[in-house]
Amino acid sequence: MTGMQPRISLITLGVRDIARAAAFYESLGLVRADGPDGVVAFDLLGQTLGLFDLEKLAEDIGVPIETLGVGGATLAHNLGSRAEVEALMLLAETAGARILKAPQEVFWGGYHGYFSDPDGHVWEIAHNPFSPLRQGDGAFRWQGYGAD
Repeated sequence: MTGMQPRISLITLGVRDIARAAAFYESLGLVRADGPDGVVAFDLLGQTLGLFDLEKLAEDIGVPIETLGVGGATLAHNLGSRAEVEALMLLAETAGARILKAPQEVFWGGYHGYFSDPDGHVWEIAHNPFSPLRQGDGAFRWQGYGAD
């Protein structure tokens, strides 16, 4: 095989306090999976979200911690309705998230808001009426799931 397959298997967030970060994501409803010492993992739909000590992550990569920073990237979580967006944003704020943009209509016809977790990782919580989620498991696909 050559090239990448169309998937992201693991998203690892470098965090300064693993216990605090794990408690934050657990309070949002994610369920912790067993992992090796020093790693907290949450199985998602087809991927895993990992939490790893920021200093150890820099060491593992072989770069100074300053080069990791918080860059111009967001993690998105799509939901089936505006009400679900409102509810999850409220839950995130209650869990300690900093609301960056309150839920609101978007120019392209969707509805979304942004928050940052305790380490500054930015999440978009969105409802895209043009990309219906897959029935049953809520999987997201850019063009949505129709009758297939």
